[in-house]
Amino acid sequence: MRKALFSAFLAMLAPDLVMAEESAMSGSNTAWILTSTALVLFMTLPGLALFYGGLVRTKNVLSVLMQCFTIAGVSSLLWLVIGYSLAFGEGNSWIGDFSKVMMAGIGRETVSGDIPESLFMLFQMTFAIITPALITGAFAERMKFSAVVLFSAFWLLFVYVPITHWVWGGGWLGQMGIYDFAGGIVVHISAGVASLVAALVLGARKGFPRTAMPPHNMTMAISGAGMLWVGWFGFNGGSALAADGNAAMAMLVTHIAAAAGAMTWLGIEWKRFGKPSALGAVTGMVAGLGTITPASGFVGPGGALIIGLLAGATCYTGTQFIKKVLQIDDSLDVFPVHGIGGMLGTLMAGVFSSTSLGVFSGYGFADGIPSMGGQVWVQFVGIVSVVAFTAAVTWCILKLVGLLTAGLRVSEEQEVEGLDHVSHEETGYNM
Repeated sequence: MRKALFSAFLAMLAPDLVMAEESAMSGSNTAWILTSTALVLFMTLPGLALFYGGLVRTKNVLSVLMQCFTIAGVSSLLWLVIGYSLAFGEGNSWIGDFSKVMMAGIGRETVSGDIPESLFMLFQMTFAIITPALITGAFAERMKFSAVVLFSAFWLLFVYVPITHWVWGGGWLGQMGIYDFAGGIVVHISAGVASLVAALVLGARKGFPRTAMPPHNMTMAISGAGMLWVGWFGFNGGSALAADGNAAMAMLVTHIAAAAGAMTWLGIEWKRFGKPSALGAVTGMVAGLGTITPASGFVGPGGALIIGLLAGATCYTGTQFIKKVLQIDDSLDVFPVHGIGGMLGTLMAGVFSSTSLGVFSGYGFADGIPSMGGQVWVQFVGIVSVVAFTAAVTWCILKLVGLLTAGLRVSEEQEVEGLDHVSHEETGYNM
């Protein structure tokens, strides 16, 4: 009773001070990022797991689900122990410090902006989970489980964490003013380039490209893709870190780009082959989502429409070129969809960037920024530097993991038998 009366007395004497203390943490923003965090984790488990699981052959479905599940666990623990600190600790322009190891100094009342820092850390953890999980699509059906685990752990620490610090943690790309709202560089370019390197180092699956390897369960794949589409609202909308107009616009342009990417890919197949495929529709959708990601906080619906259309056409062309011309077995098209899409979207963020959109009767095209050419140059520098860094370090990690696990690949006989039984003594189906 005395404490309540004393607080009321203080409020009358210094209302601004009390209000400042109460408003240090925003309940509405906290609630939205709590929701977004759940949505982004939902993208990996079960979204990506089901999407990738449906796209492989029956004998490998369980191995893909296990890889996504295990990466979620390993990445979470590494992020807690040291990843978050190195990514978002003050450090220098290249890497963070050890001030936040094991959440040191971060309690229930510690804030990052106006949300709890524990929540910001958890939100970023979900990004650290899905990024190495994306790469599994490149070496699906042929990589040892032990190699997958080691590779994912090393890659998170030595590729993902530094790039995250460069862009979002106060590093040199962020200081240059690069635009990457939700992970076009940090997530999609890094995962895409790593996937291309992994596909080249491991080599093709037995029978590629002569033997057809169609998805074993498109129902599963489309269900997972739908979960990705829904979860992406948290991925992009949550990156506003507030429940405001920026989050709403990010969600809107995300949806527009996904729809445009899906319809473009579908239309190209329809025109070329006479029939549209479900696989093409969902792949185009993912291409649209990945491509809009870096620009989602900087463009309006008009820009998103163009980006989605470009994503569908460009990523479709990329898949055909990688598989049929270069004959690189990126099993689930991670590089042409995420890597190329991420690069395209990062450049388009410089072209269509504007926070006050409305030229052309409010259709949402960029009305220009002080120096569009200058911003595009910054975006280009970011792309080139991240591509080079990711490719070099990923190659080194793969070689190291190959030594530690006595080879990255399972044997030819084991590949024919399938990774479900070889790696886990289980099967995805009992028929």
